[in-house]
Amino acid sequence: QVQLVESGGGLVQPGGSLRLSCAASGSSFSSYTMGWYRQVPGNQRDMVATVTGAGSTTYADSVKGRFNIVRDNDKNKVNLQVHALKPEDTAVYYCNVRNWRRNYWGQGTQVTISS
Repeated sequence: QVQLVESGGGLVQPGGSLRLSCAASGSSFSSYTMGWYRQVPGNQRDMVATVTGAGSTTYADSVKGRFNIVRDNDKNKVNLQVHALKPEDTAVYYCNVRNWRRNYWGQGTQVTISS
């Protein structure tokens, strides 16, 4: 059974940093695209950053230069290092692992940016 477990969320002041971590289990995901999405209540879930099995990364324009996604295939993990956080980054952040046939989500971790 595939399971994604996120950690690292919390309350941070504007300008602060966090590292979000997602541990995947139940299969080998080295060929999958891994990524992070975020959602604010009442809004759709938006892509934040993804990294393919080949290591190609994609970032939302709003986070370019501030967020960095890194995957560790040996540990089946994908981390999101976030810097220079803004109040508008407040959301529930979800880990995602997918390929052409499968699509898995974690339970989400809350990130709140507030002074």
